[in-house]
Amino acid sequence: MNTPPHVFSVNKLWKVFGPKADRVPGDAELSELDGAELRRRTGCTAAVRDVSFDVRKGEVFVVMGLSGSGKSTLVRCLTRLIEPTSGGITMDGEDVLSMNTGRLRELRRHRAAMVFQHFGLLPHRSVVDNVAYGLEIQGMGRAQRRSRAAEFIGKVGLEGLENRRPGQLSGGQQQRVGLARALAVDPEVLLFDEPFSALDPLIRRDMQEEVVRLHREEGRTMVFITHDLNEALKLGDRIALMRDGRIVQLGTPEEIVGSPADDYVRDFVRDVPREQVLTVRAAMRPADGEESVSGPALAPDTTVFEAIEAVVRTGETARVVDGGRCLGVVDHACLLGVVAGIPAVKEAA
Repeated sequence: MNTPPHVFSVNKLWKVFGPKADRVPGDAELSELDGAELRRRTGCTAAVRDVSFDVRKGEVFVVMGLSGSGKSTLVRCLTRLIEPTSGGITMDGEDVLSMNTGRLRELRRHRAAMVFQHFGLLPHRSVVDNVAYGLEIQGMGRAQRRSRAAEFIGKVGLEGLENRRPGQLSGGQQQRVGLARALAVDPEVLLFDEPFSALDPLIRRDMQEEVVRLHREEGRTMVFITHDLNEALKLGDRIALMRDGRIVQLGTPEEIVGSPADDYVRDFVRDVPREQVLTVRAAMRPADGEESVSGPALAPDTTVFEAIEAVVRTGETARVVDGGRCLGVVDHACLLGVVAGIPAVKEAA
C-alpha cells in the first residue's frame, strides 16, 4: 500500500521560553534536564522538546496530552503563531521556517485554518458575516463571500441561523460557526486546538460526530489537539501522546491501547474499554485448516466488541477475511483474552 504524501513534516523541533533559550537545544546536558531543574539552572521552560513526526495527507492526526505537555504550543509552531527555537517544519515540502512575512500570511489565510477552544467570533457580526470573515480578509467580494459562507453554514447544520449574532447562539452553535469559518476559506489543513473542551458533554459528542462526518465527506487533513483520551481515540487515525514536551508514543489508536510504549502510556490507557478499540487482528489465531468453517466472516477492522457479539449470537468460530482471503479465525477464548489484556498465543499471518 502506498503511503499518502506528507502535508507537514516536523523534525527535531524545540520551543524553549526564557533567557538565551536558543542555547538549550544544542547543549547535551541542558537538553536532558527535567523541567524543574532546567528552570532552576537557566530560567528557561522547554515546552516542546526534540519532536519529530509527519502528518499524512487526508488523515486526522491527534496530538494528545495533559495540561502543560506542550501540545498547544506545538500546533501553534506549525504555522509560526509561536516561533520555534530550533528544528525544522515543512509544509508540502516547503520550509515553513524560512517563509517571509507575505508567504507566511498566505499560509495562514489559505492553506491552514485554525479552530480555537475560544470561538473568537465577532459579537457585532451576524453568523453569515462571521463565517465570511476569512474570505473578506482574502479580498473576496461581498456577494460571493456571503454565498460561500451560506454553503458552509448549511454543512455544519446552522441553516436558518444566518442572521443571528453570536450572543444569540448556544456554545455548540458558536463552535459550529467557528468550524464553518475555517472551512469556508477551503484550507488544505484544519488545525484544532482543544476546540470542544469548554462544551457540555452531549454537545461535545455532537461536535465530535460533526468532525467525523466532515472528514468522511471531504477527506480533509486535520491536526487535532486534545487532552481527552476518548476524544483522541474516536477521532484519530494516528495519535501522538505527549508528556513534558516530548512525544512518548506515536501510533494508531489500536497500537496505543494494545501496545503501550511505557508505564506512563499504560497508565494513561488503563481504563479504556479495549474491546471497543482493538480489532480482530489483535485477537485472531492462524486458521490451521479452519478457513472453511461455517461461522460469520469478519473484516480485519471489526472491533473485538463487534466480534464478540457475532460469535455469541451464532455460537460459532468466526473467520477474519480480507479480499476473499482468510487471515485467521477468532473464538470466545481469543476475544476474551484481548479484553483481559492477554496477548494472542500465536500471531496469525
